[in-house]
Amino acid sequence: MPQAAAKILVIRFSAMGDVAMTAPILKEFTDHYPDQHLLMLSRGLFRPFFDAVPNVTFVSFDPKQQHKGFFGLLKLFFQLRKLQVGAVADLHNNLRSRIICLLFLLTGVRSVSVDKGRKDKKQLTRKEGKILSPLSLTVERYATVFQQLGFPFQLQNQLGKPQPEHFDAIVLPEKAGKWIGVSPFAQHLQKVYPLHKMEAVVLQLATLGHQLFIFGGTEAEERTADSWALKHKNIVSLVRKIRLDDELKFISNLDVMLSMDSSGMHLASLKNIPVVSVWGATHPYAGFLGYGQSMSNVLQTDLYCRPCSVYGNVPCYRGDFACMNQLTEEIVVEKVLNKLKNGEATTTSTTRQI
Repeated sequence: MPQAAAKILVIRFSAMGDVAMTAPILKEFTDHYPDQHLLMLSRGLFRPFFDAVPNVTFVSFDPKQQHKGFFGLLKLFFQLRKLQVGAVADLHNNLRSRIICLLFLLTGVRSVSVDKGRKDKKQLTRKEGKILSPLSLTVERYATVFQQLGFPFQLQNQLGKPQPEHFDAIVLPEKAGKWIGVSPFAQHLQKVYPLHKMEAVVLQLATLGHQLFIFGGTEAEERTADSWALKHKNIVSLVRKIRLDDELKFISNLDVMLSMDSSGMHLASLKNIPVVSVWGATHPYAGFLGYGQSMSNVLQTDLYCRPCSVYGNVPCYRGDFACMNQLTEEIVVEKVLNKLKNGEATTTSTTRQI
């Protein structure tokens, strides 16, 4: 086991959701090993994810300028060596992280890389002979890396009690009724509930008296969210209106988040907010369900072709996007309302093999 004085370097460069999932694992780790210091290496944008985790020093990775290419990684390595790294937890396992691990290995520093289960995920998503069974959660795979480094701990994977945080970034209405966050966008379209259907969901929930807040990141998403906000006084667009750290503070005040298989789900997990998640081309069996989130709050359509992709970057080979189009707006609304009313929604899954 590495000496307590030495630090563990934790590597996870991207994507946003995957980086966000590391934060609760680091929190659980520091609960078990309060004297062990961690160095979190990731893109500077993601620093707010780790502000509340004790004994973590954030190290910014700049792949476009100072850490670009091999010589940039070499420069990064020499910067990291000065920080007393005693072990490396590689939670990314890509070319860049493996190069850093190799450089540390040449200096006698041990590293362990996450097992992404690529073979099992290929069997889960292939067209013929699909093996539809739940794989290890990504958060469990992260925890295993630390266990293999000699720091065993039992992963709880449970949401704590929400702790609403105050912020003054924007003027918001007084809280009346329930606050519902909506994260309707994703990097890949195969993970996005059709926006005209989501608009209908949002408008119906707003008409019922709930306040809805739309999250996103791009200019196109901002235009969509702003157009929804114009249609009802209970809808507020936060897209590109506040910084990420304030967005996290705001999320801590929600009663529930409605999200795709995307970063919105994982940001809500950071703040102990339950999520009703909508899945299309991807599937929670691949392991990307948010930390502490429940399968009972998952919305999906059972089809022979699902899942067809691990990350949602494969076009629908059927051509009809049935996994999302067959999921009615009424089912989504009902799921959110059940979660608000009962605290724990019941499993909803439709089966129509066509």
